[in-house]
Amino acid sequence: MNAVTEPTRIEADYLIETAYDPRQAAEAMAGEQSSGTFVPIPGETPELKERSAARIERLEIVEEVDGPSLPGASRPKGEDAAYRRARVTLSWPIDNFGPSLPNLMATVAGNLFELKQFSGLRLLDLRLPSIFAGAYPGPKFGIAGTRRLAGVEGRPIIGTIIKPSVGFGPRETAALTKTLCEAGIDFIKDDELQSDGPHCPFDERARAVMRVINDHADRTGKKVMFAFNITGDLDQMRRRHDLVRDLGGTCIMASLNSVGLVGMIELGRFAELPIHAHRNGWGYLSREPMLGWSYVAWQKIWRLAGADHMHVNGLSNKFCEDDDSVIASARACLTPMFADKPCISMPVFSSGQSAKQAPGTFAALGTTDLIFAAGGGIMAHPDGPAAGVASLCEAWEAATAHVPLAEYAKDRPALAKALEAYAA
Repeated sequence: MNAVTEPTRIEADYLIETAYDPRQAAEAMAGEQSSGTFVPIPGETPELKERSAARIERLEIVEEVDGPSLPGASRPKGEDAAYRRARVTLSWPIDNFGPSLPNLMATVAGNLFELKQFSGLRLLDLRLPSIFAGAYPGPKFGIAGTRRLAGVEGRPIIGTIIKPSVGFGPRETAALTKTLCEAGIDFIKDDELQSDGPHCPFDERARAVMRVINDHADRTGKKVMFAFNITGDLDQMRRRHDLVRDLGGTCIMASLNSVGLVGMIELGRFAELPIHAHRNGWGYLSREPMLGWSYVAWQKIWRLAGADHMHVNGLSNKFCEDDDSVIASARACLTPMFADKPCISMPVFSSGQSAKQAPGTFAALGTTDLIFAAGGGIMAHPDGPAAGVASLCEAWEAATAHVPLAEYAKDRPALAKALEAYAA
């Protein structure tokens, strides 16, 4: 782990785009998000500003661009100013709002996105004083606890997702779970679209699935980890969590953007099982390069709130994210936040994954501390799910031994057929 240098003030890094003088624009950000108003007012004394105003810690001009990235921005009157991009670091005293994640969000990602001085603004990173570590639980299980419950050491946890996303009832879901358990899977998760519908009620699904998992554990000694999607209001999540726990389950799942920050904070406080945090909806916060959040900043909020596993997409995925961004996201999850409380979450690679991505993932990330989740990469294997699981395990054996997949596959039919089936 890298040593952590902890700030005494809250710090946030931004990428901005503006037709105004970048320092003046940054001053508008700092004022809007602390003591300032658009005109001086009584009471906003120099002493108050010294105590409570946000400060510009760093400002670096990056480049000029031909035009505005976003609509609605203004330009200085009477000027044909160029649009410039800059990296800006603002800081705030912790006394402005205390160690409060909801109020941190309002400060570092509030009205500043709407300021007319900006034709682009993106939050890149956050650094927080250690007082936040004492105020929030952080991951209760993280990598070590997840590995212990899943019974997997020395390699990635191999997982999959129940598909079809919706349409199966409890009986069909349990039957597929049985197939996957017998195939040697480590981890299974509900799809984020599967919740508590009339066709597949949560309680019935949980009971049916856990009967299968517990029976398999009694026979083999291996308890497959199943992340049940408990997303709902607070009372629903607490009741569903307790049911999964009482049935002998070892994981729950929540959709972060659906339950919201306060929902996740409360879930993190009462949960007695690892929390598998799904990021569905992430694209609307991130896809425009000059607006919203970097995952590096965003994931810190949820880790501190209690997420044990964080989705990071996957290499050569079916979405719009490039490989460098995926790896940066995974590394961020594995980077300690505080010296005395690392708050490390296990990154979850998914989206169009199969045996062919294992070497690139390991080479780029340099660790096997991850969940590698494949749907079609397991279920669509020509020889069935057991061969699909075997192909992933073999691919990761090859990756960690630095042996080319094609060479490793010569006497391993499951891997060889996977490479052929997923060659495109």
